[in-house]
Amino acid sequence: MTVVWTQWPDLNLPAGITHLPTDGIAPAPGDLDKVEFYVPRYMGGPAAIAMIPEMKSLKIIQSPNAGVDDVLKIRPDGVTLCNAAGVHDASTAELAVALAIASRRGFADFAADQAVQRWAHERKPSLTDSNIAIVGHGNIGKMIAKMLANFEVTVTSFSRSGKDGALTFDHFDRLLPTFDVIILIVPLNDQTRHLMNAQRLAAMKNGAALVNVARGPVVDTDALIAELNSGRITAGLDVTDPEPLPSDHPLWKARNVIITPHVGGDSEAFTPRGRKLVEEQLARYAKHPRKNRVLQRRGQDSNNLQIPWEKPGFQNEAAQNPTRAIAPFGSEVASRKNATFPCCRTNKHTVEW
Repeated sequence: MTVVWTQWPDLNLPAGITHLPTDGIAPAPGDLDKVEFYVPRYMGGPAAIAMIPEMKSLKIIQSPNAGVDDVLKIRPDGVTLCNAAGVHDASTAELAVALAIASRRGFADFAADQAVQRWAHERKPSLTDSNIAIVGHGNIGKMIAKMLANFEVTVTSFSRSGKDGALTFDHFDRLLPTFDVIILIVPLNDQTRHLMNAQRLAAMKNGAALVNVARGPVVDTDALIAELNSGRITAGLDVTDPEPLPSDHPLWKARNVIITPHVGGDSEAFTPRGRKLVEEQLARYAKHPRKNRVLQRRGQDSNNLQIPWEKPGFQNEAAQNPTRAIAPFGSEVASRKNATFPCCRTNKHTVEW
């Protein structure tokens, strides 16, 4: 009997899988050794994953998030990690578009006026006719571009690989001063940390807007505050560095910024989509199909999360070569050596950078 823990005690479970008692927050300390399939509580923060190293029977971590940089740091050898690519695409994309509109149309100023009952008519820029960069061309980046198509804008997407119509990132610095809006939707890794540093922020055109729905450290916070307080650019931030943002942090009082508390994927759309993903994954886990297509990752670290490929006929390699790095299970899987569980969900979802 496979033992699973999720925040939802009423999932439709296939035969052979049992759900541990749950308070919706975390497994009971006495149950940690029993958990084979673990779904950390969504938006549970560090506490939701801190006990993972204590789960001695653990085989699968099904993250409810699209980004898994935090889990990768503590994932035990031999444990397969799956993320929730596809679950948050539309919700995160709509917030990115909303923050772009809010930043361009001056919502921060109007909200401040409303707080003091002041009617102050002022012409602001528009999203219409804007030149927009989307940095990151995975599913969410593509969804943002799709939504923006209705706004009579010009969109240029950037990724590390330059696939599917995106430009490679080596074009970004040359074009950066031409953009009215820059939207960040990349995974956090060594290459993307402080991607928007002081030099790139200073290179943004006057009046441009920066939207971050990726991870807070993708932007140099101190440099951003300086640019915001100069009045030269605006920003819409769903993520910050640090996060949560302390109450006395100067970013709160910076000019021309709208901050939302990391709610991009955390809308009411999450619960039905998240439950469906977990139920589908558990059904695949229970079946152990003999024939399937396996997604393998290049490399074994988080910097290579973005480029999966299919290798037909690879389905039996887990049994033949148990030391090979295989990521055979789930949507947007991160592989690790000895992760050899031979069932999968073939899924084209990517975190493209």
